[in-house]
Amino acid sequence: MTLSAGDAAPDFSLPDSDRQVVSLSGLRGAPVLLVFYPFAFSGICTGELCQLRDELGTYTDAGVRVLAVSTDPAFALKAWRAQQGFDFPLLSDFWPHGAVAQAYGVFNEKAGMANRGTFLVDAEGRIAFAEVNAPGDARQQSGWKDAVAKLAA
Repeated sequence: MTLSAGDAAPDFSLPDSDRQVVSLSGLRGAPVLLVFYPFAFSGICTGELCQLRDELGTYTDAGVRVLAVSTDPAFALKAWRAQQGFDFPLLSDFWPHGAVAQAYGVFNEKAGMANRGTFLVDAEGRIAFAEVNAPGDARQQSGWKDAVAKLAA
């Protein structure tokens, strides 16, 4: 079951592309935008995360931490981050495979990957915005920006 606005955001601890562990609870006190995506180096995912990279100030200026999560291993995320110049953590939900994506209700069992789920978690750890798109269905980030603006208001 996918999580909705008002739900408590499940805590997690995942390694980033440098194998440094990032915990959602460790970021409490500031809002966090969680962006689940299927695979590094894939076309739609690259487009979405490059747009996020290019418009990162929209989120960071509002005090929002951005975390991108996939089931790729950390070494693949490190190469992709270096190639694309991402300035936000890429987290590996590789093992146990897709456990965090499952907790957020966005794991695609048949394909072994995360669907395109986006969650804005408020400073207290509750979901303020939730959106899930099917694989192959690129997200419109205007909804994320609207949610951040509402949270900041």
